[in-house]
This record gives sequence, C-alpha cells and structure tokens, in this order.
Amino acid sequence: MPAKTYHIGVEATMEIIGGKWKSIILCHLRHHTMRTGELARAIPQISQKMLTQQLRELEAANIVSRHVYKQVPPRVDYSLTDYGKSLSGILHELCLWGEDNIDRRQAAGEDISLMSRDDVI
Repeated sequence: MPAKTYHIGVEATMEIIGGKWKSIILCHLRHHTMRTGELARAIPQISQKMLTQQLRELEAANIVSRHVYKQVPPRVDYSLTDYGKSLSGILHELCLWGEDNIDRRQAAGEDISLMSRDDVI
C-alpha cells in the first residue's frame, strides 16, 4: 500500500472530523460524557444509524471513547479521549465563528435563530 500524502494539514484534520455530523457530536461531547440517547436528543436531525456510524468512526480514530456498563438494560456512554480533547480549542473557535456568522445574518435581516451559545471552553 502506498504512503498516504496530504497536500495541506487541514486535509488530515477533515479526514477525521469532516462531514456534517462529527464536529457536532464532538462539540456536545466536549462538555460532558453522553449516552447515545442523549446525543440523539441533542442532535434531532441525525438518524440513529448515522449517529452510530459516526460514533464508531470517531472511536476507531481514537477521538471518542465508548464505555459499556454491564447492566440490564445495557448502558453505553461516550466521551472524548485525551486525544479528542486536543480538538477542543478548534471546536470552540468553529462555534464562535458560527455564532458570529448567525449574528451577521440576523443583522442583515435573515430570519434565523440559534438554540444556544457555546460559552464553555
């Protein structure tokens, strides 16, 4: 297998956290450990299948840790690994940029809203 080549560092980052859902999942996990159902409620637009797939990919990349409790009914929760926590600053800056973007669009008269501000680092 030939060596993988990236043309710019952000390619390697986006390979891990890119796509519609991964960064959203990571922003939620940045604040606290969450169960699958909690993540599903926090991100109502994501299907259960997609949530599971994205969590598995993040776990395979050592960004997210999955903890299974041996109880009935089974309980599973997810948290950021130490490696995943290293993305916290990047994710925070993305949140701030998005909030500023929404503010600008609202000021221009666009009818949009933001459910909550990301005020925790």
